[in-house]
Amino acid sequence: MQPIESRSTQTAPPTFFGHPKGVFYLAFTEAWERFSFYGMTGLVVLYMVNQLLLPGHVEHIAGFAKFRYAIESVSGPLSTQALASQIFGLYSAFVYFTPLLGGMIADRWIGQRNAVVIGAVSMSAGHIAMAADQSFLLALLLLVVGSGFLKGNISSQVGALYPPRDESMRSRGFIIFSTGINVGSVVGPLLCGLLAQVYGWHYGFGVAAIFMLVGLSTYLYGYRYLPARVEREDHDDKRLAKGDWRIVGALSVVIMITILPSIANLQIYNVGPVWTQQHVAARIDGLQIPVPWYQALYGLSSILCAPALLWIWRRRASRQRDSHEVAKIGMGAGLAAASNLVLVAAILLSDGEPVNPLWPVLYTVVLGVSFMYYWPTLLALVSRVAPPGLNATMIGVAFMSLFIANSLIGWLGSFYERMSPIRFWTLHAAIGAAGGVMVTLVGRHLITHLQDPAELSKGR
Repeated sequence: MQPIESRSTQTAPPTFFGHPKGVFYLAFTEAWERFSFYGMTGLVVLYMVNQLLLPGHVEHIAGFAKFRYAIESVSGPLSTQALASQIFGLYSAFVYFTPLLGGMIADRWIGQRNAVVIGAVSMSAGHIAMAADQSFLLALLLLVVGSGFLKGNISSQVGALYPPRDESMRSRGFIIFSTGINVGSVVGPLLCGLLAQVYGWHYGFGVAAIFMLVGLSTYLYGYRYLPARVEREDHDDKRLAKGDWRIVGALSVVIMITILPSIANLQIYNVGPVWTQQHVAARIDGLQIPVPWYQALYGLSSILCAPALLWIWRRRASRQRDSHEVAKIGMGAGLAAASNLVLVAAILLSDGEPVNPLWPVLYTVVLGVSFMYYWPTLLALVSRVAPPGLNATMIGVAFMSLFIANSLIGWLGSFYERMSPIRFWTLHAAIGAAGGVMVTLVGRHLITHLQDPAELSKGR
């Protein structure tokens, strides 16, 4: 019997609205997985600051004394907020480091489809373990390992469902996939935040575990539509040609640039909830707003802007005026800077009074549009131009940018109590703006180096 991998390269995959059916199963899987991830993420910093790291609770965490000693041996003594920031930074950083290893394992041995299943099982166990104080560190470890197998490999499968040269459709496919991410990032904080506020922290974490299991079930249901292994071409010679190395180098520079808007974006999950709890009016017309609901708006704004962006990009492409992915990444960096300046304006205009909730709403809306400009665009670019045989690995390298960014937001967040809020958010606006400046300075050079070697030689 012919293996599934071979058949998938010889017959056209079933389509739905012009896209491979597998894209929609991947998008729904990611929606449920992101529901659980962002639902937990929306709670974890507030949970640590308001309960877990306080006396009477922190003593119950298995292995925490040694863990804290290891952190403070590098950073020095930390307050509760600073320690929570460092823990969140380390956790979220390694969530994005392990996909590099998971991509390499999938590329060389087990294939992307098996890797995603392993990752989903591990993440389900991690969310279940989060429901108890004692297993907090074990929960973080399981989530980190599971993310390593799932994240890069599921993204790589999206790109593998499209023909190698179909740049436009692949970009739209990643928009569909990213919309699934953002659906989960909206519903997760809304429901988990409400349950945590009404019934307690562990109810919020418990529902996150349930929906991770739903994500695993969705993936298994669509199993037959998904590529077992991402292999665009059969290469006997695995060595990279000179042109391939040029592309890998240019991609690496683009990935490094995206670290800057990621820092400006991702602080919304670390210091963002603490600042909101301290400085934003908690009620509107008598309705108390759970802090994680503001994070839900981050994903909601990305969902709502996706159809408009798709229409604009499709229209520009039909006129052969579509911007290159590198230029879109630069626009995303500029929007990340603008969003942080919104918080600066809010603090200045509030004059010491609680900040009107409309300001953090505007902040998250602009931030969500920024995400759609730079992150799915980066994934589409990597999937399109990465040399054959290194696709999942380069996707893992892209996620490494989030490892660095989250490490830095944890470190920067530890200075929050020593800086004024104006200085803190102005710093993040400057970091985002630096990404836009770098694209302006070297973007054309990068675009030239990202061209296919054959196409580049034709243009000479």
